[in-house]
This record gives sequence, structure tokens and C-alpha cells, in this order.
Amino acid sequence: MDKKKLKLGLPKGSLQESTIRILEKAGYKVKVSERSYFPSVNDDDIEIVLFRAQEMARYVEDGILDCGITGNDWVEENGAEVIRVAELIYAKNSMRPVRWVLAVPNNSNVKSVKDLEGKLIATELVNVTKKYLQTKGVNADVEFSWGATEVKPKIGVDAIVEITETGSSLKANDLRIIETVCVSTTQFIANNAVYTGDKWKRDKIDRIVLLIKGAILAEGKVGLKMNARRVDIERIIILLPSMKTPTISPLFDAEWVDIETIIDEEEVKRLIPALKEIGAEGIIEYPLNKVIP
Repeated sequence: MDKKKLKLGLPKGSLQESTIRILEKAGYKVKVSERSYFPSVNDDDIEIVLFRAQEMARYVEDGILDCGITGNDWVEENGAEVIRVAELIYAKNSMRPVRWVLAVPNNSNVKSVKDLEGKLIATELVNVTKKYLQTKGVNADVEFSWGATEVKPKIGVDAIVEITETGSSLKANDLRIIETVCVSTTQFIANNAVYTGDKWKRDKIDRIVLLIKGAILAEGKVGLKMNARRVDIERIIILLPSMKTPTISPLFDAEWVDIETIIDEEEVKRLIPALKEIGAEGIIEYPLNKVIP
């Protein structure tokens, strides 16, 4: 009898590298072969398949996959009936949501979406764009873009709807943003029948999501621990930001304690010198893989 496995889809393309990095921090070491769409993973209960993020929701909805990671933009674009198990705030280059924006050439007379009445818009996110135009009461032609969308205004398209994290690519192509069509985050999605009707798979999905969310929460944070005299505790605690409250443990010498907390990595360069000045000793900074609230 074949061993039961959870079929998990990972996004191939722009989200692939960041997804695999987050999974590794969560404890899942994924190894991708250049010529295979079936990466290996250090969990015998999981079978991974690589699919384009644009297609993931359809495969999960149809039951080809039990679950997968993709953008909410593509769930909406496909109109897929899936369960959104968790929102995972990370993208290709940052830990922030991404935007699909309406952009036009810098020399265009278009100031708002209303000025695109009867015009031509190119995008990969066709259905979402059409719905957006309907809400604005604008009739415009929307054509599917097979790629290189930023260059389309140079060959006759009036505007584009394109994804951006920083806007730098649009600026480099002499485009300006006039409106945001939608904001999207990465989602962990599951097949309806699987998540509601298969306890083993649902429990497995929930455990994976717990660890992934812990890995994301740990991004940009470090652990900080130090020794301090009891008489200096109050002054030190005032300086320390923490997720809840710092942990204080007694040491063998009753006059001393160990203090441990989690802070944003950006705070370290300011805090360590300040802590040293008010009596903290043996200060240790250490990286974090996961933070489970």
C-alpha cells in the first residue's frame, strides 16, 4: 500500500527562490533540479510539484494538488474556489505585499483611470483589471500581455496594469503610476474537499503553515541576551523592546540575572552600546529561524 502523501504546489518563477528560502527556515529543505518539476524535500509525507503561480489556484481547486502557495491576485484572476489557509506576507524581493498598478507613459495626457475610456490596456491580470474598470465605470479594451508588459506603451498600448514592489522597473521604462488596481499577498491555499474532509492532510497543512508563519515572523529579528546586576534591571528593561516582555532568569551569583529578548535587527546597532553603558555584560546576539507566538 502506497504511503499517504500531501501534494504541495510551490510557485515556479519569481516567487520560487524566496519561497524555498522561507521553507528552509521553517525546517523544510527543498532541493530543486534544473530539469525537474518535482523537487525533493526532507519530509517523506510531502510530495512537491512546481507550477507557475498563475496556474496554482486552478490545480488546487481541481484537486490535482492538495494545497499550494500562490498570490491572492492569481486566486482572484482564476476565480478559484479554494480555502485560503493563511496569508503569508512575503514577495520576490521584500516582506511586503505587492501592488498591481495602472501605469502610463510619462508624456501621456492620462491623469486617471477615467481618461482611459475607449483606450487599450495590456496586462497579464486581465479578469481583475476588467472588474476594476467596471467598478470605475470605464469602458476600455483589455488585452492579455504575454510578457515584457512595460514596453507595450512604446508600441501602441495606452496603459498597462503591472505588478510592482518598488516601482523601479516602471520608472526605468519611463512610466508613471496613476492608480493602484489591487494589493496582493502570498497565500497558502488548500483544496476545499481535502481541507474539510481529510483530517490527516488538514493537520499536516496546519503544521506546515504554523512553521512557515514562524519563519516569516522571524525575518528581520534577532535574539539578544545579556547578564546584568539586579540593581540595573529596571534601567535595562526600559531600553528593551520585545514581543511581550523580556525573560529574566537568576544566575548562580544571586546579585546577577540573565536577560533575554527578541528585537528587530535594525535596533541592534543602537541598543548594544546603550546597554553596555548602563551595565549589561556578556551581550550575545543570535539569529532566529522561527518565532512561534
